[in-house]
Amino acid sequence: MLTDSGGLQEETTILGVPCLTLRHNTERPVTITDGTNIMVGPNKDRILDAFSQIMVGDWTPKGPPEYWDGRAAERIVHVLRDTAIVPLNGIDADFPIVFSTQ
Repeated sequence: MLTDSGGLQEETTILGVPCLTLRHNTERPVTITDGTNIMVGPNKDRILDAFSQIMVGDWTPKGPPEYWDGRAAERIVHVLRDTAIVPLNGIDADFPIVFSTQ
């Protein structure tokens, strides 16, 4: 994938697809350090070099990043249960929940 989109950098990382980012910076650095993103900038030689490495198999994805496992909702529920003032065990999901801010 050739892109300048931060969203596509994330999508390619989770799908394990090589991504060449045609910018000098990214708001998604984890896609470089722990993902499939290579920052090449708008430089023709760097783009072609990175593309060639990918095509000959001289590239290995580093990810996915920690916590990019599709289990965020489960972790959030555990945090909510642990911080709720009203116990949540056995309570209907539509019941209003009060959380402590302290």
